Amino acid sequence: MDRLASASLTSLWDEISGTQPDPDLWVVLATLAAALAVVVLRLPWRIARNAITIAHEGGHGLVALVTGRTLTGITLHSDTSGLTVSRGKPHGLGMILTAVAGYTAPPLLGLGGAALLATGRITLLLWLATALLLALLVMIRNAYGALTVFLTGGTFVLVSWFAGTQVQAAFAYAAVWFLLLGGVRPAFELQAKRARGGAGDSDADQLARLTHAPAGVWFFLFHAVSLCSLIGGGRWLLEV
Repeated sequence: MDRLASASLTSLWDEISGTQPDPDLWVVLATLAAALAVVVLRLPWRIARNAITIAHEGGHGLVALVTGRTLTGITLHSDTSGLTVSRGKPHGLGMILTAVAGYTAPPLLGLGGAALLATGRITLLLWLATALLLALLVMIRNAYGALTVFLTGGTFVLVSWFAGTQVQAAFAYAAVWFLLLGGVRPAFELQAKRARGGAGDSDADQLARLTHAPAGVWFFLFHAVSLCSLIGGGRWLLEV
């Protein structure tokens, strides 16, 4: 029985960590076009932006834990805003890195996903995304947030378990393109909102108070990370 279980686990790991064939170029381009349309068009973006918020708040939460802070909880709201609460020193490197992680998390996740897809590890990408969403679900503290993360994670589970190879590849490429492209827009939206006198307690403003560097410096960092991730990740995805 133990040998059978061990063999099954080994087989499962080989399936997860193994490589899958690259999709046709038209699939890569079609998923790029679909992701771009979702990011550019108002109504699709209004709905899909919830996924960017999940990555944004998840980035805050993960870095808070890594830097030794105590993660209290995460809430996600229907207006696509979110809040991550952690306990620890209200200043210092840990707090700075936690604040930086929000706007940089979606494009960096997209870059990491592109690196996995460039090596043909489509299944591994889907399983890692599912694991991260399940871990995040534990820290969600409101019903809307729990439903959003549950539905997103459930979609990854269904695709991972029941979809064919080509469907899995198309879904994975679409998700990564969306993170790369969708990771660019929020910082520009925030800048526009601040120019109209809103969002006075944004991540950039918190970082300005923590470091005494102007908020513009942090916007430059957000834009640099998102655009460099898009360029680098896009090159990997198009090398099929």
